[in-house]
Amino acid sequence: MIFHKTELPGLMIFEPSVLEDSRGYFFEAYNEKTFHNAGIPFQFVQDNQSSSSYGVIRGLHYQLNPYAQTKLVRVLSGKILDVAVDIRSGSPCFGKSFLIELSDENKKQLLIPAGFAHGFSVISEKATILYKCDKLYNKESEAGILYNDPSLNIDWNIIAGKEIVSGKDLLLPLLRDCKNNFEFAE
Repeated sequence: MIFHKTELPGLMIFEPSVLEDSRGYFFEAYNEKTFHNAGIPFQFVQDNQSSSSYGVIRGLHYQLNPYAQTKLVRVLSGKILDVAVDIRSGSPCFGKSFLIELSDENKKQLLIPAGFAHGFSVISEKATILYKCDKLYNKESEAGILYNDPSLNIDWNIIAGKEIVSGKDLLLPLLRDCKNNFEFAE
């Protein structure tokens, strides 16, 4: 597996080594020893899977400390635009977004550490997403940021008027008003 750092500290892209032949392909999507040897010490305890159709935007979500989750996101089928926003107080990248296309074809994965809001849009007809979390879900610690916050200026790559956003996500606050108990540490 190849590990790539991004311009946002802590946020990393993983590209698995894919073995292909006439039968199809094989790759290790996750290997704890490989991750630990690369200095990535997270122990994942929960897998989440979702399926959505074109135009669905989920996010921007996160859990507050002490239940904040690190996520390892990948696409099983289809294509998404995955988005992470740095919300760590004191971060030189506070409020900056990182966007990456994840798909069943490119097999890339995004590691999103605690202190980032996360969301995605489905840019194929349908997509199935799987993500690992290093902490269990805790409803009381749910928080988020409005997906179309003008200060973030995120292009979700969805045709105008085709966005499908849950009522709950439409009520999320702007970045400037969001609940936040994250501190940047180098």
